[in-house]
Amino acid sequence: MRTDTASTFDAHDMRQLVGVNMTRSAAEQVYHLAGIGPEDLDVVELHDCFDHNELLTGEGLGPCREGGAEKFVNDGDNTYGGRYVTNPSGGLLSKGHPFGATGLAQCA
Repeated sequence: MRTDTASTFDAHDMRQLVGVNMTRSAAEQVYHLAGIGPEDLDVVELHDCFDHNELLTGEGLGPCREGGAEKFVNDGDNTYGGRYVTNPSGGLLSKGHPFGATGLAQCA
């Protein structure tokens, strides 16, 4: 679990405001505890409440470098045949994103 810090708001950066650094910090802790890194993943199920959130969360989780999400998607690295299969469940938006229910569906 992670939460926002003052730097989230002090940076005056939309990317930090929507949680890129918080996501990165949580991911680094999980990778460390699991003894793996983002390069060891095949499938990424992430919070895609809005299209741009998939891009920002992908950068925060580590499948692509910061600022590299556009290239990552254009190269097809976020889908079948690419480096990672992202949201094979269809993601939150495919379920109509009823608050709470979609988060539980991702966990399941």
